[in-house]
Amino acid sequence: MPDRDGDLAQAQQEHWQHAYTAHPGMYGEEPSGAAVHAAAVFHAAGARDVLELGAGHGRDALYFAREGFAVQATDFSPVGLQQLQATARTRGVAEQVTVSVHDVREPLALADASVDAVFAHMLLCMALSTREIHAAVDEIHRVLRPSGVFVYTVRHTGDAHYGAGTAHGDDIFEHGGFAVHFFPRHLVDALADGWILNEVHAFEEGELPRRLWRITQTRPR
Repeated sequence: MPDRDGDLAQAQQEHWQHAYTAHPGMYGEEPSGAAVHAAAVFHAAGARDVLELGAGHGRDALYFAREGFAVQATDFSPVGLQQLQATARTRGVAEQVTVSVHDVREPLALADASVDAVFAHMLLCMALSTREIHAAVDEIHRVLRPSGVFVYTVRHTGDAHYGAGTAHGDDIFEHGGFAVHFFPRHLVDALADGWILNEVHAFEEGELPRRLWRITQTRPR
């Protein structure tokens, strides 16, 4: 029986490998607004290190390093991470940034309660099933220290592309070769079970514009 989830995930990985190869530094050098917000939240929480999941070519990871954090950056695209490392060297922050290839559908190769803060900009709304999203957030909870902070962003069901393009089920729609899992609000609330949900902030990004939520939640002591 065909593994449709696996086939879609493989296609998306190939999509991103091609995108980073064809368009190095495709998102520019400036950090996302979500990363600027997250850095302030992480500083306020006393965090010293940040794990970024889905770091891509590193505009946000490099910003966290410039802000004084030790950064662990992961992505499933080796090409993106190679670009991140090269930029880190040219900017003099290579010692503060470590990278590793990681598929968010797999467990993290980190010890329990070993990181202060986690950031994921538009990673959880990739071509992941609801089950895989829950498993990923469980892993984040596991590796965060007590009182550790998790900031993530996702496109939601109010987005203009929701319901457009190719439907893959489970609120996943593919448009222009890019598959997105659009979040209903009840999924955000379900993912906050066992956490302190600090904020769900609605914002827009890009020319469409994309409609997103920025979620901040804390692992209890």
